[in-house]
Amino acid sequence: MTVRMPNPFYLLSEAGAIPVALEKAVSETGVPLATLAITAMRASQINGGAACLWAEVNLARKEGITDDQLATVAAWRSSPYFSDAECAALALAEAVTEMAHSGGDIVSDELWQTLSRHYDERQRAALILWLAGGTMFNIVNNVVREEAGQSWDNGVL
Repeated sequence: MTVRMPNPFYLLSEAGAIPVALEKAVSETGVPLATLAITAMRASQINGGAACLWAEVNLARKEGITDDQLATVAAWRSSPYFSDAECAALALAEAVTEMAHSGGDIVSDELWQTLSRHYDERQRAALILWLAGGTMFNIVNNVVREEAGQSWDNGVL
């Protein structure tokens, strides 16, 4: 696979501030980086985003996600390795990533109530923005065929 062009976040330098600002805002809410990493991993698995998935796996390892967890992110519903809070976040990741197939109401009231038991309003906002941003990065990287294994200047994303 041939890279089509440089990453648009580098070509449009003003846009490069988006990942940095998102990472900073989300990191200040108290949602564990490990949780952010596994939710982004799940979204990238669904989106086929190898470049983002590679970066998220590395972040997950750095944040203490175990090999058992890494191996079972795609099957989290039947995995004993995730907390209830992590499962709620993973359910949100799947719901928002698969929104094109949902018919509009992407997050059920039941899922929202479960999320609310584990995350306060700012943390739910962080998860929503994190996943929306991750999907955007998957789209960008998939379109330009960004290769897995790239190191981005901003760190997490």
